[in-house]
Amino acid sequence: MTCTRLKAGAAVEVITPQYSQFLYGYPYVERMSTGVHDDLTSSALYLSDGKVQVLFLSDELIYLSKESVANIREGISAKTGIPSSNIFVATTHTHSGPLTLDIVMSRRDKVVPPVDKAYVKYVEENTVKAGCRAFENAQDAEIAFLTGDATGVGTNRHDINGPKDMQVPTMLVRNLKHEYIGCMLVCSMHPTALHEDSKLVTGDFPHFTRAKLQQDVLGAGCPVVYYTGTCGNQSPRHVTKANNFSEAQRLGEIVASSIIARMDGGLVFSDGLEIKAASECLSLPKRKFPSLAAAQKHRDEAKALFETRKKSTTATPQEVRTAEVDWFGSEEALLLSELAEKGELDVVYDTCLPAEVLMVKVGGWKFVGWPGEVFVEFGLSLKSQIKDISLITYANGELQGYVVTQEAHEKGFYEAGNSFFDPEAGYLMLEATKRLVEKLS
Repeated sequence: MTCTRLKAGAAVEVITPQYSQFLYGYPYVERMSTGVHDDLTSSALYLSDGKVQVLFLSDELIYLSKESVANIREGISAKTGIPSSNIFVATTHTHSGPLTLDIVMSRRDKVVPPVDKAYVKYVEENTVKAGCRAFENAQDAEIAFLTGDATGVGTNRHDINGPKDMQVPTMLVRNLKHEYIGCMLVCSMHPTALHEDSKLVTGDFPHFTRAKLQQDVLGAGCPVVYYTGTCGNQSPRHVTKANNFSEAQRLGEIVASSIIARMDGGLVFSDGLEIKAASECLSLPKRKFPSLAAAQKHRDEAKALFETRKKSTTATPQEVRTAEVDWFGSEEALLLSELAEKGELDVVYDTCLPAEVLMVKVGGWKFVGWPGEVFVEFGLSLKSQIKDISLITYANGELQGYVVTQEAHEKGFYEAGNSFFDPEAGYLMLEATKRLVEKLS
């Protein structure tokens, strides 16, 4: 089918906090920002084939609530006419930015302050500005796709040889003068080169990915919509030599260089791609939590193991870190068991359900958004069954934690311990994604 010539526009707005903020992402650490290393941004990419309009948005934050997503969508739709259902909103999941919603697992963590509602409003307003400016910047355009290979940016955090996804699906957009308008990419790795000892606001290694792409190929200031893929069990932990900005730059440039290398081989741009979008909302099965006695026993064992490894002269830093994170997870799992026993979780479930699965199809490529921190096995399963598909996470609202596999649940991984939902949740979203592929075929 012949399509009307493609139009595209992109824009960036700064969402850096204007005053010191608690940096969220590492439990039990009082971590108020002391400065800004790089601006947090809201990046937007608008596409239209003359019939269907879509908007991709990525905010450099750890999470966004369903309420914030709804406010952003409504604000943009009212000013542009883009259907709210076709506005794709996700976060990069930086652990060096402000908290933007109430995370239940942090209620026992006394150093975590209440959400700064003024900052959340600032984020929403500037994200709306980014989306509207991308729409206003629309011009005749053409698109090419490539897939980078970011091997070296990280591994499976439970097993260095375990499942991982090093592919970096990338969409490049340029005008008819062959000037780049924008870029969109998906990298399935936790952006956590920096740890709790860093008190500077930063987007972490994705910042350096964007900077190198702009410097080497795209042009200064060209918007880069960076999405995080299935990274629930993926981490740089086993590849970093330190947790500092030099390492963040090294990892970020691995991602960028993998894209640049594929650009050198020649790209096929098209200005006649068809765009489609569809979504499905699911009521995911709630998790059955362990008894308080079982949760307390697990917490005590996890804490004892961490203390033993911390004192050990033979344990590696990675082994100590893994034990520490397992202890964090056991504390959160105990809290969830307590809240479940008191019947206090239903209100929280109401804030994150139904879960939205949103798919945007650009030519043959399919970009699907799931909420939550999703295990890599789900993305790999999709790729094994469906050509040219990319799963983007932390999308269109938050699920208060992880979307884990049945195997992770059975092995007692810490992500399963603090998940809000039964492992069946991921498999239900997988089936919904397949239905959307069929619907848009």
